[in-house]
Amino acid sequence: MKRKIVHIHEALCNGCGICVQACHESAIQMINGKAKLLDDKYCDGLGDCLPACPTGAIEIIERTAVPYDEAAVIELLHSLGKDIPPSLQQNASLDSIDTSASQSVTSFSGCPGMQAKKLTNNNINSNFMNDNSSRPSQLRQWPIQLHLINPSADYLVDAHILIAADCTAFSYGDFHKDFMNGKVTIIGCPKLDDNQFYAQKLTHIFTNNSINSITVARMEVPCCGGIVAAVKQALSKSEKAIPYNEVVISVDGKLV
Repeated sequence: MKRKIVHIHEALCNGCGICVQACHESAIQMINGKAKLLDDKYCDGLGDCLPACPTGAIEIIERTAVPYDEAAVIELLHSLGKDIPPSLQQNASLDSIDTSASQSVTSFSGCPGMQAKKLTNNNINSNFMNDNSSRPSQLRQWPIQLHLINPSADYLVDAHILIAADCTAFSYGDFHKDFMNGKVTIIGCPKLDDNQFYAQKLTHIFTNNSINSITVARMEVPCCGGIVAAVKQALSKSEKAIPYNEVVISVDGKLV
């Protein structure tokens, strides 16, 4: 069948390995110092690896290839000792989940970031939906997801960068006004994404650009600390003294 699939230009590959981290299916591996597509069946052709490559060695082409095989990908990930990403888990059977009325939901043990809570916010403006005043977006660039950011993008030159965990903008009501104004916004989820890849990608961004400041916005839940760790690791590897600020937001939308 003819379909979209990754093509790697070996001559342009510098062996950095960032694409290996960006590929959720592990379809790309380093072989003899170069990135290689292991097998057509492992590549879904979506191109998460494309913006990760700092040399432009990867492109998506359309050619004859065997169909993408999700089962084979899961087997590959198991063989490599890697976790199955949520994108592959979502089709798993839900038969084992007990949804009966007798199931207790009053107690919770596990990651605090996954605990279900109904929030009561006494500061909610009841006239909010009737307010006709415009609230302009403060977004200065696109894309915003760290996986998709080009480390050589012009908007990173002399930028003030906001690196935000995904949930922060939905938890804090004035996120655009208070945090995004005047900044390049980059988002990611430290719970579901690969923080080591984030650290590598941010290292490239910090190293190759004159960054004026970095603000990290995270939720108060422990798992959100991963985005802080990735930024600090990248700062250390870049060997640059960039002004750094950290903002913590509670699950009920307040500054901690």
